[in-house]
Amino acid sequence: MLEFITHPAEHVVAMKVGGVVTARELQQAIDAIETAKRSHPRVSLLVELDDLRWMTLTAVLKDLGYGLTQLGDLDRYHRAAVITDKEWIKHVAHLEDRLFRALEVRTFPHREYAAAKQWVGELPKGDHANPEEDGYHGA
Repeated sequence: MLEFITHPAEHVVAMKVGGVVTARELQQAIDAIETAKRSHPRVSLLVELDDLRWMTLTAVLKDLGYGLTQLGDLDRYHRAAVITDKEWIKHVAHLEDRLFRALEVRTFPHREYAAAKQWVGELPKGDHANPEEDGYHGA
């Protein structure tokens, strides 16, 4: 099961993942990420992930394939917030943070959901549509 969650920041693709994830559901997530990339120079991900049991074989293959295509495009990603209370997921997220330096990955327990939502919604300096949001206040 993969369902989208609303987030106030337009550059954030937010979703809740649990149970069994199919290739069709994973394709919907990929489509949402690609749509966000067409509209924003940098995108961030918010994933609430606790009850994931497995992914179908076709979903795993699709995930690996899409992941490989993104290796040359990592500069388009800013942050990934993983909301979980599962230790093994925290370890995987920490490994991804170390492997993919261009993407900042942090885990948050469920009790810090609001902090995760706020953190992932922040844009890096220089990526705001309004220059004043980047600290420029005129000459």
